Amino acid sequence: MNNPPEFSELLPYADRLDQAQILARFRAIAEQGALRHALPEDFGGFSDNFATLCQTHRRLGNVSRDPGLLLMINAHLWGAVFPVLLYGNEAQKQRFLPKLIAGDWLGGHAITEPSCGSDVQAMTSHAERTEQGFILSGEKRYITNLPLADWLVVYTKLDGKITAFLVSRQDQGCTFNNDGSLNACRGSVTGSVILADCKIDNDRLLGKAGAGAQMIQKALEYERAFVFAGIAGIMQWQLDEVVRHSRDRHSGGVHLGKHQAISHRIADMKLRLDTIDLWLNECARLCDTGQRLTMASAQTKLYAAEAFLQSSLDAVQIMGAAGLEPGNTMTELVQDALAGRLFSGSSEVQKNLIAALLGTGDAYRGNSPAVHS
Repeated sequence: MNNPPEFSELLPYADRLDQAQILARFRAIAEQGALRHALPEDFGGFSDNFATLCQTHRRLGNVSRDPGLLLMINAHLWGAVFPVLLYGNEAQKQRFLPKLIAGDWLGGHAITEPSCGSDVQAMTSHAERTEQGFILSGEKRYITNLPLADWLVVYTKLDGKITAFLVSRQDQGCTFNNDGSLNACRGSVTGSVILADCKIDNDRLLGKAGAGAQMIQKALEYERAFVFAGIAGIMQWQLDEVVRHSRDRHSGGVHLGKHQAISHRIADMKLRLDTIDLWLNECARLCDTGQRLTMASAQTKLYAAEAFLQSSLDAVQIMGAAGLEPGNTMTELVQDALAGRLFSGSSEVQKNLIAALLGTGDAYRGNSPAVHS
């Protein structure tokens, strides 16, 4: 088992990073092995487990305090690396996995469209067969890692059924751009991909034709299960900071933490963080023992997203006016936490999924990315 790296070469977080700096941070953590966990040695992985992956991501979150960087890594892993591992043929695995796992290529997946968020069956992008391969047409928006990505797993409809394709930024008729960038998770980038009669060869079909909906569901199950592993590290930093502040700051002749209104908020922050860790450990256990995690991943994402937002609000409240100073990390994390309720499927989508798995509520239409996918 590999110990979590220290990330000593990590580029320090700043309020506004340019795209070159964002990519440099990704390369820096890739060089320290952060992308190699729970992946086979044959392709450059460590052949370890998901529990160690969670430990590494938690350490990265604690050091970087950057949800954007964590989102970037998760989009790369669950959007590109694992779909190729699970559904790619041997030639695709040999070609893509070593470079993706080493961080030489940055990947992601493109699901969301300008008029299609939660209901992926409403996507209008489509593919047509040709003698040489396929022609893709349409637009994807709010895609994490664009325009920096080298490769995307793009989901479009082929013969009316959602199908996955491997698309390069260099493909003729394909444009990665900044349209759809978001003012949240500033350590990452989001953008759009325009497919204007984009021609690709037959070997770019990923998995079976028409299997895209199931592939999206699998990718999002992983993403929902583990995207908050790194954010748990950020929440640990939040907790440590407010505890320190409550001890250093005095009010009414005693330090701030002696006031019940403050100590109760801190206790709630601790409870939320420990509960997230329990959910993450359960998801890792399910993956490491080869069990399905559909329900557990939805529960993890729902609880963790709401907990991160509430703890971020509590941290600002405890810090008082200092928490509202320009450039204060606590305030910025509130905005990032709001985005956390949306990416990988909104909190409402998770509730729909949980209810559907219990046999109640509306039928689960499925596989919803909402934004950042």
